[in-house]
Amino acid sequence: MAKAAAVHFTCAECGYSTGRWLGRCPSCGSFGTLAEEAPLAANGQAEARPLLRLAEVEVEDAERIATGVPELDRVLGGGLVPASLVLVGGEPGVGKSTLLLMALAAISRDRRALLVTGEESTAQVKLRAARLGGAEQVEILAETNLEAVCATLERERPDVCVIDSVQTLYSADVGSAPGSVGQVREAAARLLRVGKQSGVALFLVGHVTKDGSVAGPRVLEHLVDCVLQFEGDRYHAHRVLRAAKNRFGSTNELGVFEMTGTGLQGVPDPSAIFGRSAGEVGAAVACALEGTRPLLLEIQALVSPTDLAMPRRVGTGVDPKRLAMIVAVLSRHAGIALGSADVFVNVAGGVRIDEPGADLAVALAIASAARGAPVRAGTAAFGEIGLTGRLRPATQAERRAQECAKLGLAAVLVPAGTKARAKVSLVEADTLRRAISAGLEEAPSKAA
Repeated sequence: MAKAAAVHFTCAECGYSTGRWLGRCPSCGSFGTLAEEAPLAANGQAEARPLLRLAEVEVEDAERIATGVPELDRVLGGGLVPASLVLVGGEPGVGKSTLLLMALAAISRDRRALLVTGEESTAQVKLRAARLGGAEQVEILAETNLEAVCATLERERPDVCVIDSVQTLYSADVGSAPGSVGQVREAAARLLRVGKQSGVALFLVGHVTKDGSVAGPRVLEHLVDCVLQFEGDRYHAHRVLRAAKNRFGSTNELGVFEMTGTGLQGVPDPSAIFGRSAGEVGAAVACALEGTRPLLLEIQALVSPTDLAMPRRVGTGVDPKRLAMIVAVLSRHAGIALGSADVFVNVAGGVRIDEPGADLAVALAIASAARGAPVRAGTAAFGEIGLTGRLRPATQAERRAQECAKLGLAAVLVPAGTKARAKVSLVEADTLRRAISAGLEEAPSKAA
């Protein structure tokens, strides 16, 4: 009687494997991430391969493939690299399938483009393509069997292929349900091998979990060449595309889209949309830098008295830890009492900023809300705040200042020593206290 194959449990976060189920992964410490996975059938022993020196490797100069969507090309680093594997993640309804169908429509004008759909029928894709227009030459395959998909790619060898989505693919060699850790890992590994050997550039559409990360094992992100995160609220018009990993370009680039009735439209000048401020109390304009693109953003703050023992520090679009640090520096070095107040900070438009150059604008918005005094009209700010209360210059100050001048701002509040040539007035300050004095107008006097 043949011995039954042993069942293993694999962690979805780190790939750790064990023979029994555990509530907590011993490797990464995550809870509830071990899932049952049947092992693959053992193959024969492979033969040794000859070795090569790097000097003997021949490299063909392959031009990047333009996707026809400028904002997508910007985030990819100038276009799609042939035989690369790109993972696109995002919440349901954010526009992943629409964005990639638009890219396939543009690519199909002079190259072969294939869409493998596992979530929709060909008729459903046809209806969406008719709304977008220009996708008549895109080839389509409705299939979820991994072996059939790989065989089609090896036979047809399209230039670009979109797999929508990788969680729907299944292999008969893996004894688990579609979307499980083993199935997703096997699908990504086999598609990677087929794409490299056949020269096919692949887009993999991936679902996301509650915390916003791509669903499936963490090794999935290590396998692919590029990981793109498509962010935004499906109830709002604007979407943001950023790279979490990119072997062929920068991970600091940002793409901005607007959802319209005819699909996603790129926003070449997002500062004109996100950088508007009505001069209200608690609002300041920050000039952040996303890759090579300076971006004006409105920072909104609300300071409210609290009865809680531990006041809340809530940030939307900013790092909560950095927000707590800025609040502490304001209390200690700028004379703004926030110990008995809740502080809420929001970046308008749903954009997330991570760079320290936005510290000064965040502090200015909080100080404005706490004192009830608006920021001086036509003023933006950028600069990093130190724990001692001193300001540090931000990188690429000249590009930031030029962006402020382009949108017609009158002045920019910057750390002392900032050197920038632009048609805008630079207001320098060496400490946070002096920056707040220079950036805020006088608070309106209360009636007796």
